[in-house]
Amino acid sequence: MDIIEAMKERRSVRSFNGEPLSADVRRELLEFAAAVYNPFGGRFSIRLKEFDLKNGYKPSTYGMIKGANDFFMIGIADDEVSALAAGFGFEQVVLKAWQMGLGTCWIAATFKGTDFDNGERWTDGEELKIVCPVGIAAKQGMMERIARFTLGSRNRKPYAELFFSDDFDRAYSPDGTFGEALEMLRLAPSSTNSQPWRALVKEDAVHFYCVPKSPASVLDCGIGICHFYETEVFRGGAGLFYNDAAQGGVAHKNWKYLLSYRRK
Repeated sequence: MDIIEAMKERRSVRSFNGEPLSADVRRELLEFAAAVYNPFGGRFSIRLKEFDLKNGYKPSTYGMIKGANDFFMIGIADDEVSALAAGFGFEQVVLKAWQMGLGTCWIAATFKGTDFDNGERWTDGEELKIVCPVGIAAKQGMMERIARFTLGSRNRKPYAELFFSDDFDRAYSPDGTFGEALEMLRLAPSSTNSQPWRALVKEDAVHFYCVPKSPASVLDCGIGICHFYETEVFRGGAGLFYNDAAQGGVAHKNWKYLLSYRRK
């Protein structure tokens, strides 16, 4: 399975078969997580922890997670750059897991006092802000199908509402230079399917914006921009991210300018 197929097919998994990850699979995931690409800076850490379901452990999470023994835990510093970097970096792990035949589910909440945070120490101002079960998916039950329907995870905003050309009055064509990469961004997961990302294409540059909808909006944009960049890499057009507040950061409604991208 290539990365494009993974981005198109990947879904959130909330029910697992109850089997812990093997030592080899854990090693492969941890090695990959340690080497994720992060062009933004910031501070975040990715850990993988096994819990013993047979001894009464019950995950303190939303969404009825069942049968998961192994959870990624992501500590993130309390600033927007770190949130953007964490979304961008950990989504690479999520896609890798799917390519390995493993299910995952992003979960953002407060985990202080839960089993997740017991005995964990985070450095440099990081706090546990994301957990993510990982394992072999079980057959989808009725409650999981209801959760997917309620969250609207199968629905995405139309392309023309998200991506613009030269100004904010004209939609960017899906057939344009960045069309496929922006489509993969459109398909990215986000908290409550909020889809806070927007993009403005000017000549050979893409300027990314965030429409604030929740405390997780900037992190969600990091997830989406990861999809954009992974597509660019796969198609051989990988470029550079940079800050262009003068040109790309034109104010529009309540949108927050994040960063820009240009191919090398």
